[in-house]
Amino acid sequence: MTIIDNAVYVNGLRFADPISLEQTYEVMDACGGMAWIGMFRPDEAEMTSLAAEFSLHELAVEDTIMAHQRPKLERYDDVLFTVLRPARYIDENESVEFGELHVFTGKDFVVTIRHAETPGLASTRTRLEADPALLAMGPEAVLYAIMDQVVDDYQPVVNGLENDIDEIEDQLFAGDPTVSRRIYQLSREVIQFQRAIHPLRDMLVRLKGGFDKYHVNVELQRYLRDVEDHVESVTARADSFRQLLQNALTVDGTLTANRQNEANAAESEQMKKISSWAAILFAPSFVGSIYGMNFENMPELHWAFGYPFALILMFLVGFGMYIIFKKKTWL
Repeated sequence: MTIIDNAVYVNGLRFADPISLEQTYEVMDACGGMAWIGMFRPDEAEMTSLAAEFSLHELAVEDTIMAHQRPKLERYDDVLFTVLRPARYIDENESVEFGELHVFTGKDFVVTIRHAETPGLASTRTRLEADPALLAMGPEAVLYAIMDQVVDDYQPVVNGLENDIDEIEDQLFAGDPTVSRRIYQLSREVIQFQRAIHPLRDMLVRLKGGFDKYHVNVELQRYLRDVEDHVESVTARADSFRQLLQNALTVDGTLTANRQNEANAAESEQMKKISSWAAILFAPSFVGSIYGMNFENMPELHWAFGYPFALILMFLVGFGMYIIFKKKTWL
């Protein structure tokens, strides 16, 4: 069943609860009022029925059936087609999950279509039903309340992303090798979040531009301005996250390069020490190898002090090299 909640409202009060689209049309024909039909991934037949009854434009219907739309606001004659991208922060895996919500608003109807399990609109409907005076203002009141909920639900997302960025800063200076991957993943989520919220600015400007033309209630104008303030706040914070993550990536690259340089320097020092000791040990081996040749005509071979002389020569050469390397700080 794709119909989640379906009601006809008269003067802001819930008047009927039709169990099908056809019954909804019959109640509206008989009693008037405003229909609010909430659906989840309707099929093509249901969308065709809605389009025929409420004169929905074929392009908007096609977008709804296909889904995967960017946030946008389009007007087809007397019908406003709005696409929103709700979001929620998932603590378990520290990620952001995006939904897709389509809203058709006409003179006497609202059709809300979700393409994701969450978030639902039950709280928005409950809030409006608790305020009949607001709900009596018509489909525009429903649209603004839905936009208000979507934007308010962005706040936990902002808080979650902000907390992740704080953790990344700690990881950076702790030398965590996984921080680069986390920065990249978080940057992708921030970009997706920006794509969901940035179009809202233009959408709200267009809605404000229609206040006079469509005689929007003054109270609803206040609601929309409040939504606009929240959008500006969320957008500014999301933009700052993008810059913070770019800076974090730069810092990570610098710290990684410094650590690599330090490792190379340490390795170079070790090589110097190994080479120095190898040279020192090579000196006595060299002298010893010459004396070990046992040639007949070696002056020191039959000299009484030849052996001590060879030992002293080995020591002096090795010690001299040790002094030289020590002055060069190789040892």
